[in-house]
Amino acid sequence: MTIDSHVHFWKYDKKRDSWITDEMKILRQDYLPEHLSLSLKRNEIDGCVAIQADQSELETHFLVELTKTHSIIKGVVGWIDLQSINIEDRLQYFSQYPAIKGWRHIVQSEPDNFLSNENFQRGIKALQIFNYTYDILIYHYQLEPVIEFVSKFPEQKFVLDHCAKPDIKNKNIDVWKAGIKELSQYPNVYCKVSGLFTEAEWKDWSPGVFYPYLDVVFDCFGSDRLLFGSDWPVLLLSGMYVQWKSLIEKYMENFEDEEREKVFGINAMNFYNL
Repeated sequence: MTIDSHVHFWKYDKKRDSWITDEMKILRQDYLPEHLSLSLKRNEIDGCVAIQADQSELETHFLVELTKTHSIIKGVVGWIDLQSINIEDRLQYFSQYPAIKGWRHIVQSEPDNFLSNENFQRGIKALQIFNYTYDILIYHYQLEPVIEFVSKFPEQKFVLDHCAKPDIKNKNIDVWKAGIKELSQYPNVYCKVSGLFTEAEWKDWSPGVFYPYLDVVFDCFGSDRLLFGSDWPVLLLSGMYVQWKSLIEKYMENFEDEEREKVFGINAMNFYNL
C-alpha cells in the first residue's frame, strides 16, 4: 500500500488562517479530501494521513469527521493542548476515536526554550500510555533543542516533519546536516521526506537542488525510517503533486523494490499503526 504521510485539509477562514500571506493566495480556498482524491488516484497513492493545521481541538474533531466519509484518510494527527494540567483526561477522551494516531504542536512558531517546558514534556510523556505518535515541526535552526528533547523520551515514537525545513533556498546545508546526523542516532525518531518544495525558490528549482538534502536524510535515517509525504496543498506554492512524487521516485530508481515500498508506504503504516 502506498501512503502519503502528510496532507492537510481545511475550510478556509481568513481570521483563523492568517498564516496564509498574500504571496500564498493559492491556499486561500477550501482544500478537502474531494479536491485531493483525483491527484492521489493519478499518482497511485492508496491513502493519506491528515495532519493538523490549526491548533485547536475543534481541528481534531474536524479531521476525525472527514475520516467517516472519506476512506482515503487512513489516520489523523490532531492537536491537543499538551501543556494542559488535565492532559491525561483529554487523551482518554480522544482515545474513543481510533482514526487518531498521533498529535502535533507547531513548535516552529514557539520560543527556543519551548521544548524544555515541564508541562509540555509531561504531555509528551502521557502520549506513551495511549501509544500515540508525535510529529516534530521545526525549522532547521531549531534542531539543537529537538535533539536534547528526544533524548528524554527513548520510548516515544517521533517523526520529524519536512526534514526540519532545511534552508535550500540559500544552500545552507552544513549545520543542518550535522543536526540531522545527530538526531538520527535516536532509533525512535523517523523523518518525513516532505515539504522540501517550499524551502527552495518557489517554482524556480530543478530536481538536482534537492538531491544533496535527500542524500543526507537517506544516509542518516535509511529506508527503514523515512516516510514519503507531499505536504499538500502547501506544496502547490512551488510545484505540483506529480512533480514531487516523481522526483522522489527518480531519486530512488536504483534502490531495491523493498526499500521503495518502505519509504512509500510500509514505514508510514508501521509508524502510525494504520
